[in-house]
Amino acid sequence: MQKRFVAIYFPWLVTDYWASRQPSLAAAPFVVAAAIHGRKVITAANLLAERMGMGAGTVVADARAMYSALEVIDDDPGLVPKLLHKMAHFCIRFTPVVAVDNPDGLLFDASGCAHLWGGDECYLAAIKEKFAAKGFQLRLAMADTIGAAWALARCGKDVQALPSGKHIEALMPLPPEALRLSTDTTALLHKLGLQQIQQFVHMPRTALRRRFGKECLLRLDQAIGRVEELITPLYPPAAFQERLPCLEPIATRGGIEIALQKLLDTLCKRLYREQKGLRQAAFICYRTDGKIMRVSIGTHRASCHAAHLFALFCNKIDSIEPAEGIELFILEAPLVEEQQAAQESLWEAAGGMNDIRLAELIDRLTGKLGAHIVHRYLPEEHYWPERSFKPAAALEEAPSSHWRQQLPRPLHLLPQPAVIMVTAPIPDYPPMLFRYQGILHSIVKADGPERIEQEWWLQEGEHRDYYAVENEKGERFWLFRSGHYDTSRPVQWFLHGFFT
Repeated sequence: MQKRFVAIYFPWLVTDYWASRQPSLAAAPFVVAAAIHGRKVITAANLLAERMGMGAGTVVADARAMYSALEVIDDDPGLVPKLLHKMAHFCIRFTPVVAVDNPDGLLFDASGCAHLWGGDECYLAAIKEKFAAKGFQLRLAMADTIGAAWALARCGKDVQALPSGKHIEALMPLPPEALRLSTDTTALLHKLGLQQIQQFVHMPRTALRRRFGKECLLRLDQAIGRVEELITPLYPPAAFQERLPCLEPIATRGGIEIALQKLLDTLCKRLYREQKGLRQAAFICYRTDGKIMRVSIGTHRASCHAAHLFALFCNKIDSIEPAEGIELFILEAPLVEEQQAAQESLWEAAGGMNDIRLAELIDRLTGKLGAHIVHRYLPEEHYWPERSFKPAAALEEAPSSHWRQQLPRPLHLLPQPAVIMVTAPIPDYPPMLFRYQGILHSIVKADGPERIEQEWWLQEGEHRDYYAVENEKGERFWLFRSGHYDTSRPVQWFLHGFFT
């Protein structure tokens, strides 16, 4: 795919921002100024002020001598970075790769994007229209290299979509400033009478390096395309992402569902070809008013089943508020795993934990009831019951040991044993009565003791003697006494679980 880049230049970035916040400023000259060495100096001026000769670096007192009614706004040093970052975030609707170009511009990697808007000219026109609606004036250009796009945006026409392969020809009549050179280098070039790039581009490289340094050669090579230049995006795009721009804004649930279905079909086909499945996915909607709506899903097993994923998203579509309409839909999968095709069982009706229908059922339950509503546990190699299990990270995780089944264990185990008051014969008889949460239980049946020793590698606590007991109502409990019976100290009893 032919690389295409877009450079945006905001000549009056700061003043356009203040004019958008205070519309009355747009019809009069005004400047932004900061205190420098005890004097107020202009840092930015709007177009009307510039036409009157008041530009950056002019002292405010001198500017007011030229125009006494000049409006002066205090400069905010942190405004420009925040503003450019916000604009770059807004421009993700046009391309997944957007970078801030300090101090007054943005850079896009627009490869493969323009056709979604009907071509290069329509693409640039849509960008300009969006920013004009927000009150910002700009100049932008599209070319095969970042350097050429940057040069044309600042030294070329207002909006210029350069045909592919024409960037070198377009660079020739531009001044040296178009190459992003230092002020000292450009001043030297002008001093030597080199007013256009075509006057020195074909000079011997050794002469250029000797007179103007390595920077001049690097910037020339980047603009022409001899050296590849990379963009550091504001947000690295997901490896698996699909985009769907809309010719007309979508404001109905039916339209949103159609867009989601198309994106899922495309993404799942790609995942299937690469033998992968997604574990997390996000459906992002860019509204015409600049706001972004986002819903996310997760799966318990890597999946590229479009119908199942669509059903998971449908549970959350109602949370998307289209307002005046959605102009761009993005579906991305930030977490993707390998997915090997499983051999189907010929003689069994279901595949147990490997049955994909089980994973899809869990996905639907967690999508409706919450992410932590379903749990799976695996045996852990510990003696004490509260340490003898661990939560499974995934359905595919295999146990490292087997569940101990030779002795009964309660269905409901307390996270930590609860202290109880017990009446019991000595030394090894089960209790006759115990009180738990203010309720007295009379024991009619008991089985035990089962001794569980402390874990020698942890050396915590004493051994436990467990009893399975049943009260007069038929309720069954799991109790234990901690340590040996000793007349010199009180005996501690605990309730650890419930059989029914």
